[in-house]
Amino acid sequence: MTYHPNLDPELRAAIEAAPMPVVDLAAMTPEELRARRAETAAFVAAVPRPETEVSIEDRHVPGPDDAPEVRVRIYRPPGGGTELPGLYWIHGGGMIMGSPEFDDAMMIDYVERLGLVAVSVDYRLAPEHPHPAPVEDCYAGLAWTAKSAAELGIDPARLAVGGASAGGGLAAATVLLARDRGGPDVAFQLLICPMLDDRDATHSSEQHADAVVWDRAANRYGWKALLGERAGGPGVSPYAAPARAEDLSGLPPAFVDVGEMEVFRDEDMDYASRLARAGVSTEFHLYPGAFHGFDMMVPDAALSRRAREARIAALRRAYGV
Repeated sequence: MTYHPNLDPELRAAIEAAPMPVVDLAAMTPEELRARRAETAAFVAAVPRPETEVSIEDRHVPGPDDAPEVRVRIYRPPGGGTELPGLYWIHGGGMIMGSPEFDDAMMIDYVERLGLVAVSVDYRLAPEHPHPAPVEDCYAGLAWTAKSAAELGIDPARLAVGGASAGGGLAAATVLLARDRGGPDVAFQLLICPMLDDRDATHSSEQHADAVVWDRAANRYGWKALLGERAGGPGVSPYAAPARAEDLSGLPPAFVDVGEMEVFRDEDMDYASRLARAGVSTEFHLYPGAFHGFDMMVPDAALSRRAREARIAALRRAYGV
């Protein structure tokens, strides 16, 4: 594979040393997708969990009307505590894959470094469960987290919502729902390379159609799984594709980041700009030479460390810690 000349040299060296398998999502059958999920889950389960004193608990909590329960994974600092910062987290996976376990290491790191309580939601996946099932699961989990703040040791005034990739898009949509439904109150939104726009009409979606990770064909597949034939057409809800929201006022302060060489680059830049124009305090980072998920795939690269530290710093400011 020939890589883009703008690719960060350290990231280039890493992926040339260990080429990533090519997966043609667009040609994947439902049976193949289920098999892919099972393989990925088995791989994640086989990875040793970081040694930690952070406690991890799974619970089933009230879900939306069409799903009586939703699973959440709760991470608490050693010794517990009260009135701690809270992070409600939504995993990525293109709307079609993933689980809270995928982000165990990240959540443990946030809990250890920031002394917060994290709650990660296991939302239903498309295409078996198209919109609005995923975002309604996310909203139900947030509502339970806010209602249970005292039991969890969370300060309800310091509850942030975050996510990466599809999880970042669902985080933005969940925050929009919270605003429009009159709660729960959200103090901050952490949107890491979020998947926001189903219309596939930006310059970056064309410029990086053959992106290293999550290319244009995969993005189209994810949106079609979530929305069916409505993807890209008129009348798509902003709670499915937050870039569709006409009014971004009244939302909590935001952090948005994205790599230069991502399909998502332009939609994320535009969303951050629109948040700021709507009066929402917004921090935005564009990482030069970076592809989608670079910080997880090449964690020791200088650029990856910069990205993780910027997110930690943003949460520290939001929480006042």
